[in-house]
Amino acid sequence: MEWKPDWGLRGRMVLTMFLLFALYLVFVGALWQTNSFAFLPLMGVFVLAQFFFSDKLALYSMGAKEVSEEEYPELHATVSRLSQQADLPKPTVAVADSRVPNAFAAGRSQKNSTVCVTTGLLRTLDRDELEGVIAHELAHVKNRDVMVMTIASFLSTVAFMIVRMGFWFGGGRNRQGGGGFLVAIVASLVVWIVSFFLIRALSRYREFAADRGGALITGRPSALASALLKIDGRMDKVPKEDLREQSEMNAFFIVPLKSDVIGRLFSTHPATEKRVDRLRDLERELESR
Repeated sequence: MEWKPDWGLRGRMVLTMFLLFALYLVFVGALWQTNSFAFLPLMGVFVLAQFFFSDKLALYSMGAKEVSEEEYPELHATVSRLSQQADLPKPTVAVADSRVPNAFAAGRSQKNSTVCVTTGLLRTLDRDELEGVIAHELAHVKNRDVMVMTIASFLSTVAFMIVRMGFWFGGGRNRQGGGGFLVAIVASLVVWIVSFFLIRALSRYREFAADRGGALITGRPSALASALLKIDGRMDKVPKEDLREQSEMNAFFIVPLKSDVIGRLFSTHPATEKRVDRLRDLERELESR
């Protein structure tokens, strides 16, 4: 299939990543000046482990399991067909037994990826809507979003750990060279706050890109729009204890779990209404060709 990017969206993603890169350069300089590089190897190992085992960790968090073609023949057939249309290797197919209607993609590369749906999602959506959701997840795989977000978050995670250790050890006041460590803590706090907003902006842009990519795979943006509205509307009917259990997976889901006003301001996903508006614009664009 022809993968046509949204150049405006791509430009905003490049600008956000450039700002993150510039911020991280300053941060590395601050660590260098304060001799605080000891954290980097340890955090590097931690992030690499998270990156290589992200799919298994995600499935474990959801209580999901890989399913065979005999167990879910229609789901496998849909994933196979859409993967071919997206020019992707077929990912591992997994199902989580959950009343929360949702889906996510995980894995470190296009050849090592997993698409997982919940039983709640299978009961909620019709065939076209389910295809739209799976195509959205395949677009995440195609765009290598797990790798991009892991790289983008690496030094932000380092900054967060330095801030946390600073609180644990009293800001280094009792250590030799504690002044330098205190500077590292302040620099880390600033980097963590700024990168928090930049990474969330980048995440929202990549959700828009996955919506667009998924809609182009199926050729039916309206089906994905209908699925998003249906999933968003069903969240209110899910027991709160189920939502709490899966809140840690919010950044992975196609539609995040419901949150308050503050939570929505700092969400990793755009508002569902904005996503639906863009999909309807894309539908009109495709119809006019």
